Amino acid sequence: MNQKPYEILAMPFTLYLAPTGTVFPPIDETPGAGWTKVGTSGDLNYGEDGITITHNESVEVWRALGSTGPRKAFRTEEELHISLMLADLSLEQYAMAVNYNTVATVAAAVGEAGYKKMGLSRGLDVPQRALLVRGPGASPYGGQWNLQYEFPVAVQVGEPEVVFVKGEPAMLQLEWQLLEDLVAATEVERFGRVVAQNTDPGT
Repeated sequence: MNQKPYEILAMPFTLYLAPTGTVFPPIDETPGAGWTKVGTSGDLNYGEDGITITHNESVEVWRALGSTGPRKAFRTEEELHISLMLADLSLEQYAMAVNYNTVATVAAAVGEAGYKKMGLSRGLDVPQRALLVRGPGASPYGGQWNLQYEFPVAVQVGEPEVVFVKGEPAMLQLEWQLLEDLVAATEVERFGRVVAQNTDPGT
């Protein structure tokens, strides 16, 4: 739970995925149908660097002939990325890194062990997903309230290098890039929104 001063946050968040168009959960409710936790055990499978949300932009400034300082600025590009290191090589989780490929289960037969398998090619199509980053008790307005980021359209663009060594867990470097949601309620929500609870539910 968040302690005073509430606006200073230092706690783990958990990432969830869902098909695009899935309704985001109310700020005070546990993510339900359609939402899949990233990591079999959620944040217990994340590297200590945690979840990183990066706001990138390119801004060009214009200078007039008669002065040395910039007189106007133009934003030409902006991007939003969500990344983490995942210590979970169950195939259901590994699939996120390879285009959400299907995990098939092959039953055991006489003299043959059962197994799961997943293809590693990603092909031309880049599937889209909705992302939810939830911090229980992480609201900057009170220790018992939640904070969440809601990202309507994202694609996985990470290029993980799975390294198997002694003494350290093999990890998947996952990174999602946001695409503009052209049916967003407002122009400033095309990359999504951050929601911070500030009251208890009404009665």
